Amino acid sequence: MTATLESDHVETPTARTLRLIAPELAPALAGQHVDIRLSAPDGYTAQRSYSLSSAAGAAPIQVTVERFDDGEVSPYLVDDLEIGDAVEVRGPVGGWLVWRPEQEARPVQLIAGGSGVAPLMSMLRTREASGSAIPFRLLYGVTDPDRVFYRDELAHLQERGVPVDIRYSRRVPEGSALVPHRIGTEDLAALTVPPAEQPTVFVCGPTGFVEAVSDALLALGHPEERVRTERFGPTG
Repeated sequence: MTATLESDHVETPTARTLRLIAPELAPALAGQHVDIRLSAPDGYTAQRSYSLSSAAGAAPIQVTVERFDDGEVSPYLVDDLEIGDAVEVRGPVGGWLVWRPEQEARPVQLIAGGSGVAPLMSMLRTREASGSAIPFRLLYGVTDPDRVFYRDELAHLQERGVPVDIRYSRRVPEGSALVPHRIGTEDLAALTVPPAEQPTVFVCGPTGFVEAVSDALLALGHPEERVRTERFGPTG
């Protein structure tokens, strides 16, 4: 199906949010993704999957693309796609890493690594749009302060009572008392909903991040069936 770029927003020096009008696309659930395909004049095509960051059922849809310099699709989407240009989309896809406002009223813990925050942002936006009172909490790991996606919106959510904790692995904000480190068991024990409250936990990020966090969550006592994960990585 055809999707046309309506507007955009620069998230970081290497990431761009695209707002795409795709009238033929079925309404999405929070956490699903779409496939975006580019076609060259000689017939060559390249396709990659991108998580939807927009609320469930929202139009236009939104995806946030992180540029990988050796990628076939992301450099074009971040640097070259112009307002009014069209791409091909397929979806929405996915049924595991999804959250529905009408599902069981248990707390939700979101844990993101880097651009893995995109589908979790969809869940946060869906919660806001639906007026749900289900408790949400976000733990977000990034390398540096200038790599944070959705900075202003996350600050607004925190003002509205949604706990948002951001940790940095390489460099912390100027004047911060935080020490650069990777998210580990101590962070998960202190900054996430405890297993006794039986939260549903969604984890999304690079493969190594997701595996380390998942192992730590299980060690802390979270049952495997309540930990839902999605891994990703650059494709050359």
